[in-house]
Amino acid sequence: MKVFIIGIAGGVGRRIAEKLTEAGHEAVGLVRRPEQARALAARGIATAPGDLVAMSIDVLAEAMRGADAVVFSAGAGGKESDEATTRVDGDGPEKLAAAAERAGVRRFLLVSVFPEAWRERRMDASFEHYMVEKKKAETQLVETGLDWVILRPSALTDEPGAGRVDLGVAKIHETIARDDVAATVVGLLDAPRIRRRILEVTGGNTSIRDAVEALD
Repeated sequence: MKVFIIGIAGGVGRRIAEKLTEAGHEAVGLVRRPEQARALAARGIATAPGDLVAMSIDVLAEAMRGADAVVFSAGAGGKESDEATTRVDGDGPEKLAAAAERAGVRRFLLVSVFPEAWRERRMDASFEHYMVEKKKAETQLVETGLDWVILRPSALTDEPGAGRVDLGVAKIHETIARDDVAATVVGLLDAPRIRRRILEVTGGNTSIRDAVEALD
């Protein structure tokens, strides 16, 4: 399986690429900076220079042609500006989905966010804008004809993955290691029967393999 990843240099995207490679699959993605390409190449992961925002749909389609699935795990997340959040988190998935349709790539997995994420912290207006844009991206994706899956992880940590999650339609917001989100993405990609589903995932007690297999 060849998977085209937007956000391949990010915390979750890099881990997805690594786990795909370890499982014998092929991962490829776009990077904006040469140092990102070098770091990923050292892990045996192929990249190409490119910028989702700047590229046309036709150019994106050519970049992903031949892939079996696409994954969107990028995010400005309010780190730059609200405008950047809109372009990447809000408009990016729709643009990538249009390119996937043009390239004949049916499977599309969007790494989104728990609706309740960090609500207890009373986040600022930029974070609220991020949440609105994430929701917009989800609604645009579900209106496509692709075999999409939306995965909403809870608050992310850099702790080592436990290999166990709580995965399903509606879960309680807690925390989850980026390693476990990445492993869940790979598990879902390996299960093409799972399509047109919105799933939430957080840390739990069920092995990732069993959690994916339990989905009907």
